[in-house]
Amino acid sequence: MLEVTSIRKGIVLDHISSGNGLKIFNKLMLDRVDYPVVLLMNVSSKQMGRKDIIKIENNIDIDLDFLGLIDHHITVNVIEDNKIVSKKKVEIPKKVKGIFSCHNPRCITNFDDYVKPTFHLVSEKTLEYKCSYCEEITKYKL
Repeated sequence: MLEVTSIRKGIVLDHISSGNGLKIFNKLMLDRVDYPVVLLMNVSSKQMGRKDIIKIENNIDIDLDFLGLIDHHITVNVIEDNKIVSKKKVEIPKKVKGIFSCHNPRCITNFDDYVKPTFHLVSEKTLEYKCSYCEEITKYKL
C-alpha cells in the first residue's frame, strides 16, 4: 500500500472528483514549484467512490472561485504544525472576475486591458455565465 505522510505546513485539496486532480495540478502549475507537492489519483473514498487529493507543503494563494469552476466538491484544508487549522468548502461561484474571457468578440473586455471580464452565474448545471458588460452568455470550459 502507498503511504504518503502528513505535511507540517501547507494546503491539502481534498474531495477532488477523480480525474480533476491532474487538471488542477496543471492549472496551478505545480510542476514548476520548488517545494514538495503530491498528487494522489483514484484514491478510495467512502463518500465519492474514487477521488483525487493534492498536498502542497507551502502556503500559497489559491483562488476558490477558480477551484469552484473546475470542481465544486473540493475541500481546502489549511495545515499548521501537522494540524488542520481551517477548512473551506468550495462552491460554484455566483460572480467571476478575470478568470476567463467573454466569447463576444466585440465585448469591451476583449479590447481594453483595464477592464476585467466580470460574469454572473446563469446556470449551475451548464456553468453558463452572463457578461456584465455586453450580456453575452459564456459557458466556462477548462
